[in-house]
Order: sequence, then structure tokens, then C-alpha cells
Amino acid sequence: MPATVNKVEKNSIAEELGIEIGDEILSIDNTNMEDMIDYGFLCKTDYMTILIKKNNGELEEIELEKDYDEDLGIVFESAVFDKIKPCLNHCIFCFVDQQPKGLRNTLYIKDDDYRLSYLQGTYITLTNLKDKDKERIKRLHLGPFYISVHTTNPDLRIKMLKNPNAGKALENLKWFRKNKIPFHAQIVLCPGYNDGKELERTLADLAELKNTVLSVAIVPVGITKFRNGEKLKQVDKKCAEETIKIASKYKRVCCSDEFFLLADEKFPPAKYYGSFSQLDDGVGSIRYLLEDFKKIELPEEISTPQKVLFATSFAASRALEKICSKLNKIKNLKAEYVAVKSDYWGENITVAGLITTDDLIKSVKDKQCDYVVIPSVMLRPYSQDFLDGKTLDYVKQQTGKDFLVINNIYSMREFVEQLK
Repeated sequence: MPATVNKVEKNSIAEELGIEIGDEILSIDNTNMEDMIDYGFLCKTDYMTILIKKNNGELEEIELEKDYDEDLGIVFESAVFDKIKPCLNHCIFCFVDQQPKGLRNTLYIKDDDYRLSYLQGTYITLTNLKDKDKERIKRLHLGPFYISVHTTNPDLRIKMLKNPNAGKALENLKWFRKNKIPFHAQIVLCPGYNDGKELERTLADLAELKNTVLSVAIVPVGITKFRNGEKLKQVDKKCAEETIKIASKYKRVCCSDEFFLLADEKFPPAKYYGSFSQLDDGVGSIRYLLEDFKKIELPEEISTPQKVLFATSFAASRALEKICSKLNKIKNLKAEYVAVKSDYWGENITVAGLITTDDLIKSVKDKQCDYVVIPSVMLRPYSQDFLDGKTLDYVKQQTGKDFLVINNIYSMREFVEQLK
């Protein structure tokens, strides 16, 4: 997987140099690059020599003088330029293994790459972390990382991840502590496995690592109707209540929004979530959205009457209920929301990022509105493709409706600004 150019920013150094989409950056200062980490460090210089393989196969060497921290303006196809480090686990709760055939190819990729964790915030288990990886992390002082801990009980972790290397989790985490490498931790809660007393043990062990652990996110296991093999229990109201109570005993430990929905409890205030560092894991996303909405100055009226429908997940519907009540105070605006039922995955899947076209169509087709608002998380990044391979144009054709895609899924500012 070479360092292939996917985009060149306008008015950038790369554009000025004539670098084009499809070009390959072979080396910088005679140094080959494994990933964006190497690229970032090599670009921290005043003078550099870039070797490029052009689209036509010709090699071009460019000598460049720039400011030390000035970015070249290149976006690559991938954050890693060699092979992605694959996941070697067979986790009992793995969502990838619970998917049917026929979805986007990228949805079946199981990576466990510390570089992607550092660069993009993906979660890693550390079961394939080599000594050379540790040496590089230590030498470059990389971090923070996002680590799927699940449990610090060695035997239980081996059982849950089905990998003999999984039992070394606490040993690896102590190495992070020793070398002052910070990380965020994730626990996928599976009732009957790592809940209750086992959760207490895990959180106590993580507390011993003190401020090396920046945050701990507890999320419920996701179970689809396509699941085969070992049966898992869904987190229920009693389990959610118990988990929230256990988590409250520890600093920097937060339960995801789904726990509060399942426990039928109010969402905690903003201070509970600290810096909202694990929003993409559904931890505090509803509170963040509501807090941000409070700061938006709403118009008293709009010139043209509009009726808008927000299509959202069940998890976010509680926030949209409050938001729509405020929006409906704007003269000439009528705002409603619909929680999209997940017939495709099954009733236990309630997040917007897994909504399919047919479920969306069924939910909005018969609703009267001028346009439908959806979050960009429903679509593949930089595209109009849903996870089932169908497009937004397909949804428009089937519903006969216009759509507004909100890029920042944690804010209503884009929607409000286009009203003016």
C-alpha cells in the first residue's frame, strides 16, 4: 500500500509543486515511509527532498524550502503505507463477525494497528504489539492511544478475545505507565462475563495506573440478528443500573449514552464526561449535542415557511425531542423527528451509523416535510454511500424527498445557519 495521493489541498505547497491525485510519494530525504507518523516527522523541516512517482510512471525529485511546521497539503489514500496490522483475535462480541454478506468491503476489515489508534483514534487490543513496536512508540513518544481493555483478568480476557496473548493486557498497560504513554480505555460490557465484580476488578486495576489512563468508556455489547455461535446476553435495565453505579466510584470512568437510556435515567451533566474524549464511542454524545445547542443563537423567524424532519437513531431521539421543541418556537418553522427502526440489524442496534437505506426509506417515506435532515455518520466518509452499498440518490428517488446532510454530527449549527 504505497503513499498514494488522494487529494491535494487548494493553494497548498503540493498544488504549487504540481503534485496530483494518484502520484506516489516514494521517499522524503532518502527515507522510506511506513505511515503518516513517518511522514509527519519527516515534514518537520525547513529543507526537504521529495521523490515522487508520477501517474505516468516517471520519477521526479523535488527540492523544497519551506517553514518548519508548514504542511504540504497532501491527503493520502491511507494512513499507513505498508500493510495494516490485522486483528488476530476472535472476540466473542466482535461486531464484524455479526455482519451479513453484501455490505461495503471496508466493513469486513479487522485491524488492530497501533498506528491507526494513534493517528485516527481506532481501538487496539495490544495482542499483536511487538517489541519493535514498543521501541518505536517509546522513541517517538507517541500517544495517546485508544485501547480495548474489556477486562484485566488474564484468564477471562483470553476467553473473551480467544487469543492466548490477550492475557498480557495489564502487563502491557503497566509498560505504558512506566514510559509515560497516555491512553484511553474501552470496555465492551458483556453480561455474565466482564460485568459486576469483574468490572470492579478491571476499574480498580486501571485506577492503579493513575493519570496514564486519560478516560475509560464502558459501552454495551452490540448484538445483531445475524449473530451465530456463542450466545450473549443483551445489557438490560438491571445491568445498566448496576454498571452506572459501579462506574460512579471511579474517576474518569464514563458509561455510554445507551446505559442511561436502558436504565431510564437522566443523562449526567457535562462535567461527568470531562473533555468528552470518547464521543465517537457514544460516550456523552447526546449531552454534548444538547450543550452545544444551548450556545446557538436561534432566529426569531424565517422568511419562508419550512417543515423539516430529522431522521435519527433511537439513541439520539431523546436529544432531538428537546431540540425540536426549541426549534418550533421559530416562526414559520415546523420541526419533527423520527427514530429509525433497525429492521435490518434487529431491534438491539440503535445507533445512527448503522442505519441502512431501506430502514431509512420506510421511516421517512410517508412523512410530510420539505426536506429530511440526516447526520453524516450514516454515510461513508467523503461519499454518498450507505453501509449497504446504496446511495443517497437512491433514497431520494425512493422517497421523493430532499435531504440535508449534517457534517458535524455533534452540533446543530449547520442546520440553524442554513435557515438564515
